[in-house]
Amino acid sequence: MTDPIRPTDDEARALAQSLLKEARFCAIGVIDPETGTPSVSRVALATAPDGRPVTLISTLSAHSRALQACRDCSLLVGEPGETGDPLTHPRLTIQAKASFVRHGDDTEDANHKALRDHYLAQRPKSKLYIDFADFFFARFDVTRAFLNGGFGKAFNLTPADLALPDPAERV
Repeated sequence: MTDPIRPTDDEARALAQSLLKEARFCAIGVIDPETGTPSVSRVALATAPDGRPVTLISTLSAHSRALQACRDCSLLVGEPGETGDPLTHPRLTIQAKASFVRHGDDTEDANHKALRDHYLAQRPKSKLYIDFADFFFARFDVTRAFLNGGFGKAFNLTPADLALPDPAERV
């Protein structure tokens, strides 16, 4: 059997980077800490100043509790077009580990302010709730990704392919 995964090229990298940068939301997959089963939710998505995916979530959400119990997660970005088979439209699956930035944490306050300002520039409507006490940022350190660029166009990607910092090299 022929390997269906193509060698990653500049066209695949550009498509994956575009999907991530342009995504306004994504599906997030987490492991429910009570049952150990996968759970999927939709969250708003933006990028941090260094390009990493980031979301603003509430401690009241089930996916927030799941991420705090197990930081490993998966994000799915890309939406089907208005016409045609949904499986022919590009999508990017990201495997990542979440880290958290909370307002009021003395060690993170400068990071929170910078991330808040950057996030608001991309998602201005979040101004309505961004400062609520139960909201915090989850940044995602991408460990690997998989691009399905349409039928027969599958690629394995690294953080570097997405122009993101390698979590193995982060301090």
